[in-house]
Formats: sequence, structure tokens, C-alpha cells
Amino acid sequence: MSVKAFELVPAVGRELLMADKALINIECIEFCGKHLYVGTSDCFIYQFLLEESASAKGKVTYSPQKLLHKYLGLKKPVSELRATSALERLIVLCDCTIMVVDMASLEPVTSSGTRIKGVLSFCVNENPVSGDPFCVEIGVILAKRRTVQIYMVYEDRVQMAKEVATPEQPCAVSLDGYFLCLALSTQYIILNYNTGASQDLFPYNSQEKKPIVKRVGREEFLLAAPGGLGMFATAEGISQRAPVKWSENVIGAAVCFPYVVALDDGFVTVHSMLDQQLKQTLSFRDGHILQDFEGKVVLASTKAVYVLVPLPLEKQIQDLLAGHHVEEALTLTEGARRNIPKEKFQVMYRRILQQAGFILFGNLQFLEAKEHFRKGQLDARELISLYPLLLPATTSFTRCHPPLHEFADLNQLAQGDQEKVQQCKRFLISYLREVRGTEGTNGWREDVDTALLKLYAEENHESLLDLLASDNACLLPESAPWLEKHCKYFALGLLYHYNGQDDAALQTWVRVVDGELQDFTRSDLYEYVVDFLSFCPSLPVVWKYADWALKKNQEVGVQIFTRRPKEDKQQKQMNPDDVIKYLHKYKQATVLYLEHLVLDKRIQKERFHTHLAVLYLERVLSLISTSHTPAKQVTHAREQFQRLLKESNLYQVHLLLGEKCVNDTDLLVERATLHGKLEEHDKALYILVHQLKSPSAAEEYCSWASMSQDHTYRQRLFHLLLSLYLSTNVPHSGHTVAAVDLLNRHAEVFDAVSVLRSLPEAWSLQLLRPFFSGALRGSMHARRTAQVALGLARSENLLLHHDRLKYLGGPVFVSEKKGCHLCHNTFSEPDCVCLPGGVPVHMHCAAQKARDSPIKRHCMNRSNHT
Repeated sequence: MSVKAFELVPAVGRELLMADKALINIECIEFCGKHLYVGTSDCFIYQFLLEESASAKGKVTYSPQKLLHKYLGLKKPVSELRATSALERLIVLCDCTIMVVDMASLEPVTSSGTRIKGVLSFCVNENPVSGDPFCVEIGVILAKRRTVQIYMVYEDRVQMAKEVATPEQPCAVSLDGYFLCLALSTQYIILNYNTGASQDLFPYNSQEKKPIVKRVGREEFLLAAPGGLGMFATAEGISQRAPVKWSENVIGAAVCFPYVVALDDGFVTVHSMLDQQLKQTLSFRDGHILQDFEGKVVLASTKAVYVLVPLPLEKQIQDLLAGHHVEEALTLTEGARRNIPKEKFQVMYRRILQQAGFILFGNLQFLEAKEHFRKGQLDARELISLYPLLLPATTSFTRCHPPLHEFADLNQLAQGDQEKVQQCKRFLISYLREVRGTEGTNGWREDVDTALLKLYAEENHESLLDLLASDNACLLPESAPWLEKHCKYFALGLLYHYNGQDDAALQTWVRVVDGELQDFTRSDLYEYVVDFLSFCPSLPVVWKYADWALKKNQEVGVQIFTRRPKEDKQQKQMNPDDVIKYLHKYKQATVLYLEHLVLDKRIQKERFHTHLAVLYLERVLSLISTSHTPAKQVTHAREQFQRLLKESNLYQVHLLLGEKCVNDTDLLVERATLHGKLEEHDKALYILVHQLKSPSAAEEYCSWASMSQDHTYRQRLFHLLLSLYLSTNVPHSGHTVAAVDLLNRHAEVFDAVSVLRSLPEAWSLQLLRPFFSGALRGSMHARRTAQVALGLARSENLLLHHDRLKYLGGPVFVSEKKGCHLCHNTFSEPDCVCLPGGVPVHMHCAAQKARDSPIKRHCMNRSNHT
């Protein structure tokens, strides 16, 4: 038992009802409006006026006033009373006779046809099938007859409408529409008296105990079943509710939604129709009548009448919540939905869900609490307010009144248990993460995000940076001190950046990198700052911190300028000349930035290419002049310099050649490349052959210099190199070998006839066999390629002729049997002319027609005139 659903309130006491008549007992009762009718064992009917009043605390009392009493004159107890307010009549069963009595005067209606005799019991159809508002339908059980009769009761007469046969003698009846729910002697059945269809329910022995048949709602009945069960049955013969477990000795039952009230020898029990649980038990001796009338549950002993007054539903629910019976409270609330206006129910239901959520939260049942908070659309600040200092000082929030919970704050809830505190904090983090993006947080997003930031910082949560890097409403004045307190300086910088204070963000991060502040969130914070500056739209801020970044590391710091995205037209662009001027004291950074402009962005400006070439040259010379410089480092620097010299066409060649350092050093490949840029190939090859003495470098030079040129240009370079090998005045075996290798490796480039004329007569043909084979193969290949090309051209020409003929028309057939269209003579020769339409004519006929044509004569005359 978890709730007090009813209070037992006296209505009519013994003194008012029967005074000192000890032998008189109450037999039946009826309520209609404020009037109570009581039938007694001495054949009297009493009428009372019950005035209901409520105290300031909500306690209900009844003040009875006796209006009338009437003796019916049958000397038998009044068995049943039913009021019909529309007719202003009472239907009375006394001495097995139904009679109609005036409600105001209690006088019997004496007109003929108003009595029914031999009646055992009757019931009123509360869902009548007739449309007459001044007619009451009743079902009547006759003594010793296996029938149920349906009567129409009017103001001045009673008329039988239907008689329905039953398998056994009925004991009790309830009527709803066309459906009769009957307790027979051995079983319960449901009978449709309109169609005659019947449905057996379950067996029951009426001789052992009194049957109970009670209409619960539309086409639904409550029955007393064996085993002390209250069974629900619909008109279809099925049960849509679980049975309630009541006493074996139940003598009466009533329904006051959502409760079933049952009466036995010594108690009144209250069960819920929603979860079938016992909710309340009231002690009541000598009770023998329990009925419900228009929402009132009336209870009577043999001497007095009482009313079971239901407590307000909200009070019942609050009592359940106070006892932490969460599920019962929610079940009761949902069950009461149909009896409360929709808008009022929604407000009440949300509040109850919120209260239930806080109860579960206090029991550390976080998943269930979260679900109730979500369904109840809880203002998240109600939950945040339990955590000290999480709500901003500027918030306008005040807790709900009356309060949703009994906790002052988290400390009271946890009672010093730090594990509970941590669990509650983790739950709040989870809950706020879910609700911050919902529409329910509109208007107080700042409070939620600020509280979430404080929790993240306090708990060292990994999602702190995600919060600050995404769209958020964290309040800067509240959040910044909190982040400083917990040494979250990187996060503090993100907060400054989100609020448009990039200078403050960078100042904080610089202090961390320099060791003034301790924050180990990012080990690569310096690289992050450089990356941040490379995307920073504020140029003054970039210039302010670029010097600091370059002093730390030129190679990384220069990325501020090399990794900047392409600015929008609306933004002020960073001038490369300004950057180069700024970087003049950082030589490595200058080189890297110029490489970015020249090699990556492919900017075609002479000053950038020349500047980079000069810096490359200076670096190479510096490495060469420094002792103990690793050869690998020098080689790498020279390769970069050589690559620029070969790939770029914009630098000042004469400037580099005029540098004394270039001519006075061993940078022979570089000098040769520069001469090549000036088309001074003889000088370049002379350097490579006679000074560098590298045939491979000379061949590579020829290939590079003729890369984008035609075959003739390429052939001229290779012939120049060959002549350099062959024209030496001093015999040199290395040059002879180089010349042979050159010819054998590049036979397809050379003109074989010119080579044969220039070769010394003493050379062996066997030595040049690869060259001659390659030259012959190249010549044959060129000849055959030309033949193929000629054949393809002829084929294409033939196809074009075919297409032309196809467009001119189809073939013309001429035979000796076919005549000319002009002279009508046959053809003796295949020569002919086709007229438009493909008609063949003799050639002389066509010529004659052309001469005779007036258009031709006109044209000829005009020509002669001209």
C-alpha cells in the first residue's frame, strides 16, 4: 500500500435515519445530485439532502438534512432503488415488484402499467440504444424464469421491448447498449439481445457466494471470479486488463477510475486498474452495500451511510513521489490523462516527470533520470543549480517553486562521498552534451555552455577543446578565470580566439611556449601557433608575432608566410616584397620563402628568381669554404642550385656569370648551364669536356639543352659535341672512347653521312658497328614510316572521293534498251549526262539543250555586253 486514495467520510448517521429503531436496517441506497435515497427493511424510502463542504485544508464533510420519508405499504424490505433524473422518477424493487415513485414526493405513480411483478433483480442501461431522452431502459430478471426482459420506463408507464431467453436462471445482470452481462447459476455469459449472439466467459458457483456484475465503461464489465479475482471482460468476451486480486469474501464492488474499490466482511480495499496493485485498505465493519454514483463511491452499513471521498489526483501523485514510488506515480498520472484537460495535463505531466527524474538522480539512477528529464523538458539550469558555482553570476535563473526536489546542492546529496560527486558530475556532462543542441535550450544556451566548459576544465575532460573549437555560447568573463584556475591555457587561447581576441590568444600561447605558464595540453604548441598565424586574417597580429616565431625556428616560422591561404579580394593581401624585406635578417627563412614563390607558386618575376639564385650560390660557396662540411650537404646544395638554373628562364644570367666567385671556383656545371642559357653551347661543352672532363655531363647537357627543341636543333648540339671530341690537336684516348660511346648511344640523333665524312680514316668500322646498325635501323624505320604515312594518306583520299560520290548520288544504269530522255534514241555508248533526278541523256543532246536554253542565251548576251 503506497497511496491514500480515499477518505471515509460519514454522510448519514443512525440517529438521523432510524433514531431508536434498532431492528430497522438499510437495504439499498441511491444518489442523484445532492439527494440521497435510502431504502430500509421496514418498507420505507428516506430522502436526504447532503451538502458538501471543504475546510481550508481541503477536508470534505457532509451535512445531511432529512427531507421526506414514505412507507410503501408492502411490509417487505425495499430491495433496490434507481433514480432517473430525466423522468424525475425512482424505480423501486420491493416484494419482487418494480414500481415507479415520484422523486419529489416519494408518492407511487398510480397509473396503470407502471408495475412489473415477479422480479428478482433489475439494472439500468447507462448506454441506452433508444434515442428518446425521456425514456429509461432497464433489464429485468424474473424469478424462476430463464429469461431477461428489456423494459422502457416512461414518466407514466412501463413498456416491455424485448424478452431474451437464457441457458440458465440468471442471478445478476448488467446492461450496456445491446449487451447483457449475466451471472447464471453456474457461469458468466455476455449476450447480445439484438443479434442473439452469446459468449461464455468462465464458470462460477452462485450458491457458494454472491456474484458481482458491474459495468466499468462502454462495453466493459467487472466480474467476481473464482479465486478471489476481479476479472474485466469486454463485450467481445476478452479481457483487456489484468485482473485484480481481492478478498475471497467480496460482497460488493465499485469503480472510481483509476481504482477498483471492493468491500468484504471487515475491510474496504482499493486496487489500481492501471497496475492491479493494492493501494489502500480501510477498516469497515458491518458493511454490506458498496456502489458508485456519478463519480461518488457510497458505502453503507446496516445503520449508517458513508462516502468514500477520493483525494485530489495531484495530491495522490505527490504523496507517491514523496514516498519515492516513481513508477506508480507515473502510471497513475498517465492513467488519469483522459480525465484532465489536455493543456493542464501536459503541464502537470511534465512537472511530475521532472520530479521523478530528480528522485532517480538522487538514487544515482542516471539513465532513467535522464530519460525523465528529457521527456519532461527540464530546464537544464534546474540541474546545473545543484552544482556550486557552475551557473554564471549574471544568470537570471531562479529555481522552480514549489521546488522539484529536496536537495540544497550536490554536497547535501553526496554527503561527502566524493565518488558520488564524480558520478553526478559525469552525468551532468553527459546530459548537457545532449541538450545543448536542442531547441529547448534557446534563451539559456550561454548558461549551459558555460557550465559545460567549467565541468570540462575541472574534470580535465577531453571534449573541452572540441567545445571551444565548435559553435558555442560560453561567457568569456565567467569562463576565462575558470580556465586560468585549472591551468587550461591552450583552451583559454581558443576561447579568446572564438570571441575575436586573437592577440590575447597568441599572447597566452606564447607565454606557454616560453615556459612562463605550464600547460601540457599540446606538446606541439609552437607549431600550432605558427599554423594559427598562417591563417590569421589580421596582418598587424601576424607581423607582431612573426619575429618571435622566426627566432624560435626559421624553418618552421617561415610557414607563417608560405602556408597562408589565398586571401579573398575583400581582405588585404600580404605583399611578397614586404615579406622578403622583413625576412632579410633571416637568411634561411628568406631562401625558404623564395622557394615557395618560385618553385611552388610559380610566380614569374625576375627579381624573385634572381634573388633565389644568388642566395643558392652564396650558400654553396659558404659550404665549400667551410672546412669539414659533409660532402653530402654540399652535393645537395649544388643540386638545388643546378635545378633552379636549368628550370628557370627568368633570372639574370649575365649577373651570375659576372660574379667573380662563379668564374674563380670549380662550379663548372653551373657555369656550363649559364652559358647554355645564353645559347653559348660551344663554351658550355668546352667547359664540360676539357675542364670538367665529364663526357656523361656533356651528354646530359645536350639532352637538357635540346629538350624542348626540334630534331634539327638536337642534332646540331650532338654534332657540336662530336666535333669537340674529334677536333682536339692533342691525341687523347679518352676523347676517342667518348666519341665512340656518344655515337653508339645516340645513333638515332646523328646524320650518318656527315658522321662518316668527319670520322678519321683509321677508325675501325667494327668499333662503330652499334652506331651503323642504329643509323641503318633509323633510316629504314624513317623510310617505312614515310611509306605507311603515304599509304594512309592515299587511303584517306580514296575514302574522301568515295564520300563525295556518295553525296553526289547513286549509280546510273545505261543499256541499249534504254532510250535518251531528250531524243528518245537508244544508247550506243556508255558516255552520258544525268539530268536532275538521275535521268540519263546523250552528251550531245545535253549540249544542245544547254545551247537552246533561254537562260543560257541571256547569260551569254550579258557577258558579251560586259
